[in-house]
Amino acid sequence: MHIDKIKNKGQGRLFQSEYLEMMTKTHPVVIYSLYLPIIAFLLYYGHAYKYLSIGRMLLFFFLGMLIWSLMEYVLHRFVFHFVSEKPRLSKVIYKLHGIHHEYPRDRERLFMPPVPSIIVASVFFSLQYLIMDWNVLAFFPGFLSGYLMYGSMHYAIHAFTPPAFLKALWRNHHLHHYKYPEKGFGVSSVLWDHVFGTIPPKK
Repeated sequence: MHIDKIKNKGQGRLFQSEYLEMMTKTHPVVIYSLYLPIIAFLLYYGHAYKYLSIGRMLLFFFLGMLIWSLMEYVLHRFVFHFVSEKPRLSKVIYKLHGIHHEYPRDRERLFMPPVPSIIVASVFFSLQYLIMDWNVLAFFPGFLSGYLMYGSMHYAIHAFTPPAFLKALWRNHHLHHYKYPEKGFGVSSVLWDHVFGTIPPKK
């Protein structure tokens, strides 16, 4: 992925169709309204109808959050920053993530839009169910909560001044955007950047 110039104002365009273009944008409230009820329902259903104990649910919930943080890192590093010589694939990668690097302060493209988000979430839920059966009713809410934390942090990093206790995350992500695109792939956590040696230089 190569961006000639970062633009801190304005908004890029992905499609000629106004309808398709509208579908590429969203607001955090839309995503919260979509996923918070799903998280609450799955946790309730798992405990009330599948008789998952509180201890088991807590274990799988936090495991889901941890696995999301790894997924966040892997997708960001190896999918969104994949470099290809093929023009069509490069165009897809630009639409997925490159436009965000070109227009990092575009607040309408900091969360995945609802339609593709629901499709991707459904695939993840199905795969997780195949692996862990009804434990997914605790794991997937943790996974989704990790995603919401990531999205909220990503939105805050690009939209607001950081509070003191979160400056490390702000620094990590801004260095990723403006100086070291090959480092700083964690957004909601720097855990995996430490594990895989991709923390931006301290100086």
